[in-house]
Amino acid sequence: MLVGVGTFTFGYGKGASYLSNNPATCVNCHVMQGHMDSWQQSSHHNVAVCNGCHLPHDFVGKWVTKADNGFFHSLAFTTGGFKDPIQIKPRNKRVTQNACIHCHKDFVHPLLPAVDGQDTHSCVHCHARVGHAGR
Repeated sequence: MLVGVGTFTFGYGKGASYLSNNPATCVNCHVMQGHMDSWQQSSHHNVAVCNGCHLPHDFVGKWVTKADNGFFHSLAFTTGGFKDPIQIKPRNKRVTQNACIHCHKDFVHPLLPAVDGQDTHSCVHCHARVGHAGR
């Protein structure tokens, strides 16, 4: 019975779509429509999709974060336990910061701390509208 309910829920929630890189997947949840609209107007629209900025760039990190976010997002959206507009959590802020550095490493290298683990300035502190224009 548990497998049946799980299979139904996975199908009803379009679970397989979350295994792709397609930005349209993010608007399966209506609360994400504003984020999709703002991304389409952003300077990154032609160079990055949601996963490029919101998931780690290594294989294991990508799938662990995808599973973690998938579980907690579906729980929050099912129970209504989220802020509207949604708010990024500290762990995902770090993922996004690392994605900025990954793609712009040649440019930002002089701005990074000399010792690993030290704090660095948040890219989105100054560039808040880069990924989501008008948010």
